[in-house]
Amino acid sequence: MRIQLNGQPYDLPAEVDTVERLIQHLQLEQRIVVVEHNQHVLEKEDHPSAVLHEGDVLEIVHFVGGG
Repeated sequence: MRIQLNGQPYDLPAEVDTVERLIQHLQLEQRIVVVEHNQHVLEKEDHPSAVLHEGDVLEIVHFVGGG
């Protein structure tokens, strides 16, 4: 399946079918992230039930600390 991720085409493995699994696939599960799925900002508790479909548009922002 192909989605648009942060403005770029991105091919997903078959097992990545929810936002939660996408975050795990990108190894971001230990970070604070904000996910916009088809122009709707998702609450973290909605990630497991947010099913991905061909052509979906996602923006994922994660925060990086520093000094």
